[in-house]
Amino acid sequence: MMPTTGELHTRVSATSTPIRVLVAKPGLDGHDRGAKIVARALRDAGMEVIYTGIRQTPVQIAEAALQEDVEAIGLSIHSGAHLQLFPRIMDALRIRGLGDIPVYAGGIIPPSDVPTVRSFGIREVFGPGTALDSIVTAIRAGAQAERASRGL
Repeated sequence: MMPTTGELHTRVSATSTPIRVLVAKPGLDGHDRGAKIVARALRDAGMEVIYTGIRQTPVQIAEAALQEDVEAIGLSIHSGAHLQLFPRIMDALRIRGLGDIPVYAGGIIPPSDVPTVRSFGIREVFGPGTALDSIVTAIRAGAQAERASRGL
């Protein structure tokens, strides 16, 4: 049985510094309800969440990730522009030396596009109806793996 976000929060907050996660809405997409729900679940699980708001450019997202020293990035998109925007975001991250930060995507991404999205370097794609605990667990695991690879 999967632990609840409250149980996950109790486990992590007693043993480590919070994981810093950037949640961003790239492009002209103005629908942010899902991103806000995920951001709240991450926060409730003990993570420190930086929400960029809607209509962010790839450069703005990469700069926010750099300035906020995040350990994971979540991209939420509903506009259908994921095949155009995600490679630009990943390139902007790499240019800033942030290519090792785990990046996750969610929103309306057709299943047929998921392999392409993952080929850009996106670790995991979460579709509508994904359990919040699954997202929390994936982001925590990715951030903890990155911490371990840096000896933290």
